[in-house]
Amino acid sequence: MNSAARDKPLIQYPTVYTFKVLGKQEHAFREYVRQIFKRTLGTEVPLDSIAERPSRLGKYLSVSVSVYLLSEDQRRAIYEQLHKEKRVLYYL
Repeated sequence: MNSAARDKPLIQYPTVYTFKVLGKQEHAFREYVRQIFKRTLGTEVPLDSIAERPSRLGKYLSVSVSVYLLSEDQRRAIYEQLHKEKRVLYYL
C-alpha cells in the first residue's frame, strides 16, 4: 500500500454519522443522550435524528443518534464526551 492510500481518511467529511449509545433504561436516558450531543456540537439534535431500542428484558436502552459532522475533530469530541459520562455504559 502506498503512502497516499494509507494517509487517506476512512471517513469523508462532511458526513452524516450515526452513533450508538447504550445505557440503563431510566431517568429519560434518550433525552440525556440528546443533551450530550447538543452540548458537544453546540446545536440542537432533531428528535427525528434519534431512534431507540430497548433490550429484550427492558433493562437497557440503545439510542442511535445521526448527526451531521464537519470534521474528524467533531466525531472525536463526541466519543470523548461519551467516555466521560457515567450513565453511558457502552458506545459505538
